[in-house]
Amino acid sequence: MDDDDSLLADSVGHALLVALGTLTPAERLAFVLHDLFAVPYDGIADVIGTSPAATRRLVGRARRRVRGAREADPGAVSPARRRELVDAFLTTTRAGDREGLPALLDPDVVVRTEAGVTTGALAVARGAADCSRHLSGIAVPALVEGRTGIALLRDGRVERTLAFTFVHDRIAVIDITTDPARAAQLDVTLL
Repeated sequence: MDDDDSLLADSVGHALLVALGTLTPAERLAFVLHDLFAVPYDGIADVIGTSPAATRRLVGRARRRVRGAREADPGAVSPARRRELVDAFLTTTRAGDREGLPALLDPDVVVRTEAGVTTGALAVARGAADCSRHLSGIAVPALVEGRTGIALLRDGRVERTLAFTFVHDRIAVIDITTDPARAAQLDVTLL
C-alpha cells in the first residue's frame, strides 16, 4: 500500500467512525453485525434481545443515519438557514417549548455529551426544555470548531458549547461540551 492508499484508508476509516458515532448502541451493533459481518437478523435479535422484525428496523434506521452522517456536508444547508435554525432552537428552548422544538430536529436526532448520548426528537426536546435555565441570557450563536452552534458564556468566558450538524434542513446531531476547561480550548467565534 502506498502513501496515497494509506491516507485514503485512514480518511474512510475516520468517516465510518464518525458515522457510527451517530448511532445508538443497539443500532451500531445491529448495523455492524448485519452489514459488515453478514449476520442474519434472527441471529442479531438473539444477541440484542429483540425480534428479527425489530432488528431489521434497527438496521434500516442505522443505514439511513449512517448515510445521513456521510451526506451531512455543512454546505447542504445554507449558512443563513443554519443560523435561522440555531436562532429558532434558542427561542424555543428558552421558552421551554417542548412542542415547537421537535419541528427543528431530525426525528432521529443524536445529542452527545461527555456524560452520554440521547436520541430522538421528543427525548431531546424534553431534555432541552428542562435545561432551558442554562440558556437564559448567556447563550449566543457561535461557530464552534467551524460548526454553527451556540456558546454559553459566564463572566465573558465560554463555559459550554453546542455544535450542530444539519441534515435535510433539520438539526441532526448536537455535540455538547459541558466541561468548562475543555470548552475554553475549543475554537469559538461568537456570531
